Amino acid sequence: MAEVLEVSDDELIPAVTNMMSSGNDSNVTLWVKSELFSYGALPIAPHPRLTFNNIKKIVIYAKNKGESCFPKISYSVWRHIACNKLLLTEDLAWMYFHTCHLFSEDLSPVERMEWDQEMSNCSTKQERDQLKSRVKVNTLKFVLYLYVQQIHKVSLKASLVAGDEWPTTRSSSPDLDGTGRSTPRGNKTLDDHSHLVYIQSNMHEILELLVDPESYNRNNPSESLVSIQALSAISFLIAGSIDKCKSLLPIQDIAVLQTVQHRTGYSKPYFIQILTKQSFTLRPLQLWIKDCLVQNMFGISACIASGRRLSWAGAGEEKDVKSETKKRGKIATNAHVVPKEHIKGNKIIIMSQVSKQTIGRSSNTLENSSVKIHRCHYSYLYLLSPLRSVTIEKCRSTTIVLGPVETTIYLSHCEKVTLIAPCRNIMISGSTLCNLYTLTPNRPVILGGNDTLLLAPYHTFYPSIEDHMNKVGIGNSKNLWDQPLCVGPDHKDEGPVWELLPVSEFFTFNIPFEVEGTTTSIPGGLPNKYQKAVTQRQKQIDSWQKTVKDAGLNKQQRKEFQELVESRFHVWLAETNYKRELDSLVVPPPSTTT
Repeated sequence: MAEVLEVSDDELIPAVTNMMSSGNDSNVTLWVKSELFSYGALPIAPHPRLTFNNIKKIVIYAKNKGESCFPKISYSVWRHIACNKLLLTEDLAWMYFHTCHLFSEDLSPVERMEWDQEMSNCSTKQERDQLKSRVKVNTLKFVLYLYVQQIHKVSLKASLVAGDEWPTTRSSSPDLDGTGRSTPRGNKTLDDHSHLVYIQSNMHEILELLVDPESYNRNNPSESLVSIQALSAISFLIAGSIDKCKSLLPIQDIAVLQTVQHRTGYSKPYFIQILTKQSFTLRPLQLWIKDCLVQNMFGISACIASGRRLSWAGAGEEKDVKSETKKRGKIATNAHVVPKEHIKGNKIIIMSQVSKQTIGRSSNTLENSSVKIHRCHYSYLYLLSPLRSVTIEKCRSTTIVLGPVETTIYLSHCEKVTLIAPCRNIMISGSTLCNLYTLTPNRPVILGGNDTLLLAPYHTFYPSIEDHMNKVGIGNSKNLWDQPLCVGPDHKDEGPVWELLPVSEFFTFNIPFEVEGTTTSIPGGLPNKYQKAVTQRQKQIDSWQKTVKDAGLNKQQRKEFQELVESRFHVWLAETNYKRELDSLVVPPPSTTT
């Protein structure tokens, strides 16, 4: 057994302490939230009918339908629009809807698990459809969510303006030390700058989507009115502060402050009781928002610039000993600057260029964070805390074991990665030769550019995992690990990029750390065919041990047999590369000084 997993975070080492300043005389700072772009926008070209004009028609349709569609729209209405008008598949329509629901509706963990339990109890498609029809989301937030999908639309014009020779999906992510490019143009999911540019470039259309059809000025659209209720929907995309991020305020609360009303085009109602008449003129509101927008104060770029380095020593590695033979990976966080009441979606931990290391962690800093794992090679990463979201990008030959992930895991451009995690959603893009052992109540989404993906059931546990699952609202009653949803034009039924892990290759996984807790088995158990294989294998082991015991070997023979077994075992360890993993877990002897 390896050393006990450390949980303290007293090794935080300050890096750069200055936060970004807003550069605005009124001290108002607005920025684009990254979570919806990183985990809500599918990194593929959007459906051709998911255009601005069609999305605007959804608002008009919902308004005309009255209370059944506004201010909240049900899935049954959206399914009718998506499948009959926009010609989306029903699976894609539901994926869009439940993803928006996940990020826009503040359900408790208990409510989410209860809904999953109800869904697992449904035995027919009709029962499942009836249950889905009860789900509703804020109508305006949903149309904004649909509009955000356009960020991945390939545009030759935009590419030429940006300076690219041709639209490309190739990308490079920011280096943790800030020496690399700020981020990619092609892969916009982790690019704070692309999020900002997209919102700035399309703010007029975004506000037009929110304009009440009755107050739309056809002769002069810029003079149309945006209600305060409609503006509140933009808080789904934009966050703000007036005190240098010591606290956060919704954009609609900032826009009505007396110090900024003259810039936001705010129209105060004549009768204070008629709150619904509070509104903003579109053009000054648009100019004010664009003027106050800065790069995400809690995004990756800000974490690189003003984060704190985390000295997470690898298992079996002394913290105070600097290795001269290998370069340490870079790990940083912005946990020290995120307001406690706004941790979700804002607290980030970046792990970059971890190579040939084993890192095991469970801590308050890690809990509820959005983790970005970037360019990690030949390593074993155990992040055993409840997490908000996880991105794994450009990693190779690495095993990653995660605590339960509240929202989404996004695996992008990886090779020979083994991922083991319970999560609500998982997306895979541009990856090859990866093994995914998951517990998820939603279908894994396989996007474009993948090859040779092996899907398997979640096959491990640690003592506190069920407590962590309860914290993020993931139960074990429903696991759709083996029912992937393939999205994009490069999927063919005759040549799928995925397959289920053969039973003959299935083994359970042991986490080599001591953690406090009460869980003693895999949450939800294993599917029958995999459980039978594990049971049969254990019987073979028991039979072998009985054969050795009954062989009647004398003391010398037992010694020789032991040496032979150990010799063959060490050969096997070296051939399978497991020796390096075991060696990285060995606790070093205490150093002596003279």
